[in-house]
Amino acid sequence: MKNLIFKIESILNNFEAIASLLLRLAVGIAFIIHGSNKFPLPPENLIEYFDLSPTLASLVAISELSAGIVLIISKFIKNPYGNIFTRLAGFTIVVLMINIFVVAHADWFINKALFTSPQIFLFIGGMYFLIKGNRK
Repeated sequence: MKNLIFKIESILNNFEAIASLLLRLAVGIAFIIHGSNKFPLPPENLIEYFDLSPTLASLVAISELSAGIVLIISKFIKNPYGNIFTRLAGFTIVVLMINIFVVAHADWFINKALFTSPQIFLFIGGMYFLIKGNRK
């Protein structure tokens, strides 16, 4: 019986690495898509809808795109820099999402709309990688 439990535990440990990779890919791809949808720069929709300056609107688009790319690529950097880049991407995602909640969705605090939106999951994904980095 102990042998069976050990084998099951070993299999589940392998799935844990896959789960982290899937979360990284999902959050990274989501930010790549959100960021690339704001090109060409400056993103006129952000400027008009949120009354942002062209520079700030461009910074948002570049930050979203680069955070997604860095989050995915940093997984494959097997030294302390990969860990730093993962945490930096997570930090960028958290900052972006907090600003999105405050500026675009201020009416969501704390209600059903917040917890049924994809934005809360992107925020949580960013927090996960900010805290965890590349640690196994």
